[in-house]
Amino acid sequence: MQDTDRDLLPEGLGDRLPQQAAAAQRVRRAALDVLAGHGYERVEAPTLEFERSLASRMAGVQVRRMFRFVDPLSLRTLALRSDITAQVARIAATGLAQAPRPLRLCYGGQVLTIKGDGLDPVRERLQIGAELIGTDSVAAAAELVGIAIEALRAAGATGISIDFTLPDLVDTLSAEALPLPSSRIDAVRRMLDAKDAGGLVDAGGAAYLPLLYAVGPFDAAIERLAQFDTGGVLASRIQGLREIAARVNGAARLTLDPSERHGFEYQSWFGFTIYAEGLSGAVGRGGTYRILGTDADGEAAVGFSLYPDPLIEALALQTPERTALFLPLGHDREIAARLRAVGWITVAALDETDDPLALGCSHQLQGAEAVPLN
Repeated sequence: MQDTDRDLLPEGLGDRLPQQAAAAQRVRRAALDVLAGHGYERVEAPTLEFERSLASRMAGVQVRRMFRFVDPLSLRTLALRSDITAQVARIAATGLAQAPRPLRLCYGGQVLTIKGDGLDPVRERLQIGAELIGTDSVAAAAELVGIAIEALRAAGATGISIDFTLPDLVDTLSAEALPLPSSRIDAVRRMLDAKDAGGLVDAGGAAYLPLLYAVGPFDAAIERLAQFDTGGVLASRIQGLREIAARVNGAARLTLDPSERHGFEYQSWFGFTIYAEGLSGAVGRGGTYRILGTDADGEAAVGFSLYPDPLIEALALQTPERTALFLPLGHDREIAARLRAVGWITVAALDETDDPLALGCSHQLQGAEAVPLN
């Protein structure tokens, strides 16, 4: 019996073959170039850290989603990162604590989780993002939304849409305008997130029912939200959403779901989810949050993370065959170097039996000329 187990990969993990790897490189480079162009400086963090470090800088980080094991050197628990945002928060609070604010940082790297999200079994993803640290103002949020759209478009995404939300909506309303016992806040939040009208009433949140209908295309939904906010408790947030939408200025389709909470465990007053045409599920999320441990209230920040693997898969299918130049034995190396300098990919023969077509070449070097292969 043939042993094939040695070639198996764990569920949710996979290789990237040449076309996929090339698409991934193009997406990563295009997105990071946009971020760099807006003044976001790149940082890199290790793929594993002490569990406590990854979990302590931001509220809502789910340690149970991380691979964890004991470090044989320190005998402390290590964890593989499931989100680079928390690592950037640590860098900002430690190595860059004295850097001028607002601080603009960006990153790109792989993240891993113990299991996939919902019906998606993937456990390793590419995460690309930007964080603006030192403020969570409307202007900062608007900048990040605009840059996220620009980065995705540069990477090759089309038909981008943005769904806005207010992650702290229930906390804000229950504090005064629509009081709730502390024991019912979580239940009301869950029912709103699930869009369960009956469950919301049973949880004691009948007064929150209008929020279930303040959803849909942004212009109509924001008006319904404003009509619901008779006491003006949400006035500043509603105005902020309008200003951010104005900044987008038609670059993406905008929708609003003010009570959406899934994926916004650590965001504060503003959150957004990014979608793109032809790609299943969300391709990114962002919003405002606080970095814990810097002072009593933490440091305000806003950022976004893109998860472009679906885009990479789509682009890999569209990748044309490469244009490569076959270099026969005894070719002029200086000529080959000049051709590479102007963009040619060259594949050099190693012996007389090498077949340029079998090696994926489209041209062959003859003298100083690149001649197409028939």
